[in-house]
Amino acid sequence: MKSFFTHTIRPFLKNTLLTKKTGAVLLIFLASYTLGAGIGFLTDHFQDHADTKTAAEAVTASAEGNWGLSFQEDGQPPVANATFEELAQYDAFYAQDTEEKVMYLTFDCGYENGNTGQILDALKKHGVSATFFVVGTYIESEPELIRRMVDEGHTVGNHTWHHPDMSQIASMESFQKELQDVEDIYQETTGEEMTRFYRPPGGKYSEDNLKMAQQLGYKTFFWSLAYVDWYDDNQPTKEEAFDKLLGRIHPGAIVLLHSTSDTNAAILDELLTKWEEMGYQIKPLTELAK
Repeated sequence: MKSFFTHTIRPFLKNTLLTKKTGAVLLIFLASYTLGAGIGFLTDHFQDHADTKTAAEAVTASAEGNWGLSFQEDGQPPVANATFEELAQYDAFYAQDTEEKVMYLTFDCGYENGNTGQILDALKKHGVSATFFVVGTYIESEPELIRRMVDEGHTVGNHTWHHPDMSQIASMESFQKELQDVEDIYQETTGEEMTRFYRPPGGKYSEDNLKMAQQLGYKTFFWSLAYVDWYDDNQPTKEEAFDKLLGRIHPGAIVLLHSTSDTNAAILDELLTKWEEMGYQIKPLTELAK
């Protein structure tokens, strides 16, 4: 609980108290984040523990609305909740079905922890275009970083305003508002329309959600590789990070990293070099969306 307050609520308070949406956003965010994201983050990227899950167990989780993966063999795509074909009918992706050594790098941004600048530096050094899935309050509190992402050729995607469990939202009106509010502040900040890329908070989804996102013109992106990198006071070591991120990389991977991670910021330059040495080309997510 102390960690959750220190690393989630306190940064949110610091950012939100300076904004025009203070009262309403604070109450709604605390409730939705605690009930949705707080639980969601425990299951968010459970593929890191998928060594102990069978493929059948991973697929069963689909009915529960939690995106999940089961890694069968290093260097090969994991077994996911849904197939490429099943997701494609909703303009949704978790990887590319290919044997070519290509990959797509994405970051989830819930709040700023002092690491995004270093991450952007590494991406610029390697000429890599990434996608940053941001919540609305991040744009509100970090407009300069958002503008830098855009200026340096990255895509900014929609991670909703409040980071709720979207699988519990049944009405199109409520679903759309979570995305529209982010679109609006993005346009105010950058002068451009937001690319309609959507990542469900906590990996929680439903078939209806996928349909609603599609009807709003969004493409939905899950992931095929991530690791437990979001606990600020329990960051993985460099060795632990490389074990997962190098051992499990595979052709067509969509990689999810958290921009809050000290470890990710520290290793990204070397990590990009190692992926490149393994023969991987890191393409922008817009290429896959085509």
